[in-house]
Amino acid sequence: MELPAVSAAQMREVDRAMVEEFHIELVQMMENAGRNLADLALQHFGPRPTVVLAGPGGNGGGGLVAARHLANRGVEVSVVLSRPESVLAPVTAHQLDIVRRMGIAVADQPPTADLVIDALIGYSLEGDPVGRAAELIEWANGQPAPVLSLDTPSGLDVSTGQAATPCVRASATMTLVLPKVGLLAAPRLVGELFVADISVPPVLLGRLGIAVGPLFAHGTIVAVSRSAS
Repeated sequence: MELPAVSAAQMREVDRAMVEEFHIELVQMMENAGRNLADLALQHFGPRPTVVLAGPGGNGGGGLVAARHLANRGVEVSVVLSRPESVLAPVTAHQLDIVRRMGIAVADQPPTADLVIDALIGYSLEGDPVGRAAELIEWANGQPAPVLSLDTPSGLDVSTGQAATPCVRASATMTLVLPKVGLLAAPRLVGELFVADISVPPVLLGRLGIAVGPLFAHGTIVAVSRSAS
């Protein structure tokens, strides 16, 4: 399916309006994103031991949601954080608390796995990844296992398609709401591209001059055609 693409600035406006005008809270959007990510992981790669690399912000929170949905479905899953728990955003810390209460392993070092979920850095990337995030990106790129990225491969600028150093090379990417301009410009880093529903009302997109209709009428995950990239 060919779809209109949006910039990081447009996504920031969507996120703002969702909370401030529609009263759809971040934790609700995060739940939708993570559940869809777990669905895609199972549908596209099958049940296999999975490691979730989670950053401190909303992207990491979505990865933590995916971890618990995968665990609920019998998948062996573990989590590795890129930042200390003390600096996690409140809603991400909330998701981590749930993960811990479920008994999901939170490891210091990423274990060997058959699928890597990249939930390190979302569309708010500024500059090159550094520190632990950079180390985990390099680790993911060195694995034989496929990598499934949430929203964008960590290190990719979603507005320009420029790759930072380092940048995840994903086998597949599940972006949210609509494709980002930069994702369509970097197919070799993005891999197969999917877009998932997080309950953004079409009327909100219409305010931004984006007409998409009932995009998710037949399911909450839609494959983006290669002709669009």
